[in-house]
Amino acid sequence: MDGREPRHFSMIRSFHLADGFTLLNGALGAGATLAFMRFTMDRTAAFFWLGAALLPVALVMDALDGRIARRRGMASPLGQELDSLADVVSFGVAPAILSFAWGLQPLGRIGWAAGFLFAAAAAVRLARFNIQSTSHQDKRYFVGMPSPPAAGVPAATVFAFPQGLTGPWEAAAVLAMVIVPALLMVSTVRFRSFKTFDLQSRRSYPVLLLIAFGLAALAARPEEVLLVAAYTYLASAFIGMAWTRLRRRTASTPPRAT
Repeated sequence: MDGREPRHFSMIRSFHLADGFTLLNGALGAGATLAFMRFTMDRTAAFFWLGAALLPVALVMDALDGRIARRRGMASPLGQELDSLADVVSFGVAPAILSFAWGLQPLGRIGWAAGFLFAAAAAVRLARFNIQSTSHQDKRYFVGMPSPPAAGVPAATVFAFPQGLTGPWEAAAVLAMVIVPALLMVSTVRFRSFKTFDLQSRRSYPVLLLIAFGLAALAARPEEVLLVAAYTYLASAFIGMAWTRLRRRTASTPPRAT
């Protein structure tokens, strides 16, 4: 103990460039939430599309803040907390209200409960991530479905089918679209992380070609490509689990005597 008092926390000294992108993420998510709420009141289509357009931009801001913080070596506790709060708004609350405005309204209180479940699952998922980030985890995988891809499931579905769903039977199908990603966010199912991919190595050329092909397909048919990408990532964890079990079973099976 040297007797010195702890340094006073300064918001100005602790605020970095990456935190500005984090705040933009939260602001865009809040704007999308307000637009969807306005749509539920007067059914003005312009507000629905405004909110739907703000969410992808929020996703870009979320991707940029982490990269900028790591590149500049300025990750901070303030930025981590801001990132979680912004993600709860952009990838928890906003997609929940989007789903309700698009197809859960006919279910009434059940629809509200499903939206709350999605938002609450996103908050719990991010809280768990903050706790686990301080421990030694396998950087190749996320524990539970990350909140941005989980939000991408309803967002991509709405983008592919913008006419909306109004019947009670159709709304029941929307329940699965909301509840399944919500449960996966708080599960212990492992999802692949792409942060460890090294695009500068020679073995990355096939990945770069695949990315170029994906961007070309996205430009040509964005609705179909985003929908396939969202549900493929959701199913990828289960495909990986099945493949791992199959390999273990094959490895444990003794060869037949000839």
